[in-house]
Amino acid sequence: MIDRDRLLIIDFGSQVTQLIARKLREAGVYCEILPHHTIDAARLQSLSPRAVILSGGPDSVTDDDPPSPPFALYQMGIPVLGICYGQQVMMNQLGGQVVGGRSREFGAANLNRHPAGAGSQLLDGLFGNGAEQVWMSHGDHVARLAPGFVVLAESEGAPMAAVADLERQLYGVQFHPEVHHTPGGSRLLANFARLAGFRCDWTMSAFLDDAIARIRDQIGTKSVICGLSGGVDSAVTAALMQRAAPGQTTCVFVDHGLLRAGEAEEVVTLFRNHFQMPLRHVDASTTFLAALEGVVEPEAKRKSIGALFIDSFKREAEAIGGADFLAQGTLYPDVIESVSVSGAAAVTIKSHHNVGGLPETLGVELVEPLRELFKDEVRALGRELGLPASFVDRHPFPGPGLAIRCPGEVTREKLDILQQCDAIFIDRIRSAGLYDRIWQAFAALLPVRSVGVMGDQRTYEYAIVLRAVTSMDGMTADFFRFDDEFLADTARRIVNEVRGVNRVLYDITSKPPGTIEWE
Repeated sequence: MIDRDRLLIIDFGSQVTQLIARKLREAGVYCEILPHHTIDAARLQSLSPRAVILSGGPDSVTDDDPPSPPFALYQMGIPVLGICYGQQVMMNQLGGQVVGGRSREFGAANLNRHPAGAGSQLLDGLFGNGAEQVWMSHGDHVARLAPGFVVLAESEGAPMAAVADLERQLYGVQFHPEVHHTPGGSRLLANFARLAGFRCDWTMSAFLDDAIARIRDQIGTKSVICGLSGGVDSAVTAALMQRAAPGQTTCVFVDHGLLRAGEAEEVVTLFRNHFQMPLRHVDASTTFLAALEGVVEPEAKRKSIGALFIDSFKREAEAIGGADFLAQGTLYPDVIESVSVSGAAAVTIKSHHNVGGLPETLGVELVEPLRELFKDEVRALGRELGLPASFVDRHPFPGPGLAIRCPGEVTREKLDILQQCDAIFIDRIRSAGLYDRIWQAFAALLPVRSVGVMGDQRTYEYAIVLRAVTSMDGMTADFFRFDDEFLADTARRIVNEVRGVNRVLYDITSKPPGTIEWE
């Protein structure tokens, strides 16, 4: 990576840590998120951050041996901001007191400025109308300040809701400035960045320069194969590799037969004609469908598809005379859902075929230039690289494809039905001018048949579920509110045009508790 001021976010497992990074990047600040268990004093020094933010998290500093940053952090002479658990762990390490329980706050709260905080710029621009609305989510609270700290602001349930040691530039807030329900949170985070001396000039163009430098440093003059899945992430990765290492990268598009209608042709045309990139198109649909025969458990599907992808890339690497690296479009949400932030054993929400390393027998190293980006940032990078808007702005599509939109056994018949239903649904969304208002929309085919009547004849056919959600980054989502007429007309088209379907449902589950995809 080229030399650039870095703001380091030490992640203690909060569900919204990624929103801190999003807010800072929107403010033009380059930042990185690293799990707390990967940071010791030596690594902290080697990273040379200009400033550090300690995220929230589910732990309590009143427990034995709570997760904590290295104490050396407070001796580096750089600004530090602790958020929620981050504030509490800072107070605990520096000689304050944190207690649990009785004055818990969950939800919106009113923040009032304290006279002692008049000299701090952290809260500049807030309190324009008196009290400031913030979002609280805590059980523990600071009961005694560490030496050198003063109160900047207070709430009813947190008398030390914002604190600071102005001389050492150490700050702590009990509320969450990163969430939407704290309207002034973006300003607070930008204030902290400016206090730390950031120029707030980081852009996607700057990220592109950094990414190219990192790729070139990693691969040198060696050869790379880039896995194309048909989605935006892998397409942007391929275009980035072509920019960083022209002549060293060969794209491998493995058509597993689980793509949307017409998608294989679209991908091949884009990369062969528009970008004139070396591309090997592998039709492996027969192999993938054979491997999925009789497989019904979602994790087994994902792992089978992932293993077959690896086998396909290995064969193609051998066919071109060997490759040293495999580039793939892993994103930060993929990592969050597949890997424990704490480093301890944790529940895996779902496996991602492009997360978790590679078998040693493959003989290549991974290149993952998008690993810390969110989906909207990937799209911005795609535009920077010249990918057409019609491709970059497409809804996300999972690596395992339609296999995870077909609960139960995957068959050719089911895939044909699913492709047709999905195409109708997306066509209806585009025709209504709703496509860009929706994060992701698709059809899923249920593993059940239901009785119906068509033309005075009894039918016994599949049920289709339509799903459309709004989201900022895919980490949380809510269902899209179509009007009744839209849903009725879409259901009518599907039942009339697709043989094998006699019932259409609409999924109104948010994430959480559900995931966006069905498997």
